[in-house]
Amino acid sequence: MKMNEEKAVVVFSGGQDSTTCLFWAKKQFAEVEAVTFDYGQRHRREIEVAASIADELGVRHTVLDMSLLGQLAPNALTRGEIAIEQKEGELPTTFVDGRNLLFLSFAAVLAKQRGARHIVTGVCETDFSGYPDCRDIFIKSLNVTLNLAMDYPFVIYTPLMWLTKAETWKLADELGALEFVRTKTLTCYNGVIADGCGECPACVLRKRGLEEYLQEKAGVKAR
Repeated sequence: MKMNEEKAVVVFSGGQDSTTCLFWAKKQFAEVEAVTFDYGQRHRREIEVAASIADELGVRHTVLDMSLLGQLAPNALTRGEIAIEQKEGELPTTFVDGRNLLFLSFAAVLAKQRGARHIVTGVCETDFSGYPDCRDIFIKSLNVTLNLAMDYPFVIYTPLMWLTKAETWKLADELGALEFVRTKTLTCYNGVIADGCGECPACVLRKRGLEEYLQEKAGVKAR
C-alpha cells in the first residue's frame, strides 16, 4: 500500500515544528491524527493551542495523561521555580529525561490501536540544544525497538531532522502554511502564541530562523 493511502499519527504539541510536521503529514498520508501529551507543562495553553489547531485542520486529536513524567523528571518546563537556562557543558534546564522515548512509545501504542503504522515527529538534530533524544541515531534505534516490542511494522518519520530553523520555515512556506504556523502556533516557553515573548531560548531560535528565511526569500525575489 502506498503512503498516500495509509494513516499516520503525528506527535503534536501545537508548536512550530510539530505543526509544520502536521501539514507535511497531511500531504503525505490519506488519514492523519494527532496525539498531544499532558505532562504538567508550566503553561497549559500548549494543550489548548494543539487542540485548536487540530480542530481547525479537521484532524482527530487525542490528549494522553503523562503527568507521571513531570513527577519523575523535575525541569524548567514543569516547575515554575526552575529557571530556563543553559550552563556551559550542560543540557538546558528545559531538557526532560525520557520525554521523546515515552512520547513516541505511547504514540506507537495508540497508532497500532488505530491501525496506523506511520508515526511523525518534529525532532531535529540541527537546532536541538543538545537534547540526546532528538538525535537521528536515537530515532532509528527506537524504531527498531518498537517494531520488535509490538511485532508491528512502524515507520518513524522525522521531516525536520536535518533542517535549520530557517529551512523549517521554508518547508512551512512550501506547504502553504507559513502564515498559519507564524500566527497560530505556540513555541514560547512562557506560553505566548505566535512571535512569543521574544526572550526565551525557543523564541530567539524561532525568530532568528524566520528572519533568515525571509531575508533569503527576499533576496531570491530581488534577483
